[in-house]
Order: sequence, then C-alpha cells, then structure tokens
Amino acid sequence: MELVIILIAIAVLVVAGLGTTFLVRPRRRRVSAPPPPPVPGPEAGRTTAPPAEQAGGGAAPTEVLPPTVPPRPRDEAPAPLRGRLTRLRGRLAASRGGFGSTLLTLLSRDALDDQAWEDIEDTLITADMGVAPSRQITEELRTQVKVTGTRDPGQVRTMLRTELIRQIGPDMDRTLHTGSHGDRPSIMLIVGVNGTGKTTVAGKLARALIGEGQTVVLGAADTFRAAAADQLQTWAERTGAQVVRSDREEADPASVAFEAVRVGIDERASTVIVDTAGRLHTKTGLMDELGKIKRVIEKRATVDEVLLVLDATTGQNGLRQARVFAEAVDVTGIVLTKLDGTAKGGIVIAVQRELGVPVKLVGLGEGPDDLAPFEPEAFVDAILGS
Repeated sequence: MELVIILIAIAVLVVAGLGTTFLVRPRRRRVSAPPPPPVPGPEAGRTTAPPAEQAGGGAAPTEVLPPTVPPRPRDEAPAPLRGRLTRLRGRLAASRGGFGSTLLTLLSRDALDDQAWEDIEDTLITADMGVAPSRQITEELRTQVKVTGTRDPGQVRTMLRTELIRQIGPDMDRTLHTGSHGDRPSIMLIVGVNGTGKTTVAGKLARALIGEGQTVVLGAADTFRAAAADQLQTWAERTGAQVVRSDREEADPASVAFEAVRVGIDERASTVIVDTAGRLHTKTGLMDELGKIKRVIEKRATVDEVLLVLDATTGQNGLRQARVFAEAVDVTGIVLTKLDGTAKGGIVIAVQRELGVPVKLVGLGEGPDDLAPFEPEAFVDAILGS
C-alpha cells in the first residue's frame, strides 16, 4: 500500500513539472502571409469566397461578383451652340486666304477695267461659288463701284460684305427643329456619302443638345459598318445619351431606326438622332433604302429634320451628291464638314442655290465642340477678315 502511495506521489510530481515547463515556454505568434497580388487576365476582378472548410461549412466555394464598375466619366460641359461660329472664325483661314483677301485686293485697284472684273469673276468661280452666282455678284459690285466711284478699301469691303451676305441668304430659316413636341420627340435623320463625317456629326450634335438640357436617343442605323455603331456607343458614354443598335451586323437599318424612335417615345426623350449608312449617290438600291427608312420611321413619328452631310472640300462633286439625296428624301438642311481645311467658302452659296435649303451647321475641326450653327454675317466677316 505504501508502495502505491509513493508511485502516485512520484507521478503527481512529474506531471506538475511538465505543466510548469509548458507554462513558461514563450508563445509564438501566427503571421499570415500577405495575399497574393491579383492576376490580370479574363478573370481579373472576380474573386471567390473562402473555402468552405475555413468558413465552417462543407459547401463548395461560392463566386463573388466584383463591385459595380463606376460609369465612364463624361466629358466636360459643352460650349453653347449660339455664337460658336464667331469663336471659331480663325478656322476659316483657308477661305479667307482663298478668295476673301483676293477679292478685296482686286476691288481696291486704282483702275478697274474689264480684265480686272474678269479676274474678280474667276476668283469667285474658283471658290466653288458656281458660275451663275459669281456673275451676279460681279455685276452687282461693278454697278455699285461705277455709281459711287469709290476706291476706298473700307467702302469696298462694306459693299462686298453686303453682297455676299445677300447671296448667302440671311432670311433663310436655319432653325434646328429639336426638342419634344407634345408627347413625341423630334426626329433627326443624318444622311450622306461615306467619309463625310455623318456619325461624328450625330455624336457632336447629341453632345450639344444634351448640354442645352435635352435628352437624346442615338439610333445606329448604319448596320453595314460595325465601327459606326461602336462610335455612336462611345459618344453615348461620353455625353449621357442612350444608343439603340442591333446585336448583329447587316441588320435591317429601317428596323433599327424604328426601334430607336420607339425607345425615344417610351423614354420621353427630347430628340432622336438616327445615323444612316454612308452610300454613294450613284447606287440606286441604297438610295431607295434611305427612302424606306424615312417611311418606316413615319409610321410612329414625324421626321422633323433630314440633315445632308457634305464634305466642303469636294466642291462641285458635293453638289451632284446633294441633288440625288434631295430626290430620295426631303432634305431640310445642309451640314458642311471640313470647312476648316482646304475648303473654299463659296460652296455655301452654291449648295443653297442648288437645293433651295439652308446650310444649318458647319464643321470647323475635330474637337467635340467644333460643330457650329451657321451664321451668314459671322461667316462673311471671317472670310473677309473683318
């Protein structure tokens, strides 16, 4: 019995000694490895929940969607449409050097003989003004100079300015018919040949209208060129417009246009701008399709504007395009692009006389606010250097 007690006492002492050792041994801290950096690739931005065994459950890992990506920041507020041409007058340097300064030099000669007047007429013709308007302006100036007998540069400039403004037509209605009327948005159709800048005009116009407080729907009815819909999508993201496009290439353009109008009505938008495919004016089938787009749209709403976009540098070839487009759809206004380049300002007079419709907008550069309402007085002052 005493032996058993002794053994128990020894066991207690051994256990107590081991416990003391464990108590005084310093504790190690667990250091977690830093999380691995995210791996770029198609799965970047997606994470998974911790493994189930770590979370205390037995289910498989669950996919966690990434946070919502903030929308692309919009561009700064656009400059007001009104007065843009005055601010951008320096972009018309080519027209000013092309015939504005030449005319002023010719008219300021000490002697204006028949050869001088022929030179004046030739200058106007080479400025893409057309033969008939050039002759009319020349004859009018010749009469005024003969009657007044003036050679004063200031008076000559005033006479030339007055005659050019008269030929451009300051009384033509250049109003852009935008904004909702009743419960329907205004509908704008953008037409023209390839390369004139139709899609860019649609985007810049949407930006300008949104800057004035309107809501805009863009219809990507150019289904023959995939980049056109992508370009409109980019403009929509930058400006806050809504875009309607097809999910497949070469879809029916009229269907896309019709859907854009439907969305504009349902969303109570202010304006719907429909961009159409560029087409050669010599392709009868494509021109017929343009008429079809307009007819289909008019099943839901009235087309308020048909804007024909012309490259101002093409001169008389642009006039031939304008004639054919005017036969296919009722053009209500002209947009002259690239007027800041090598274009000659006389095209403004020629195209208006040819179609009997006003130039409503001009493109004076590649910036987002370089689309300006056309103002006859500001335009003439720019090309004359006034």
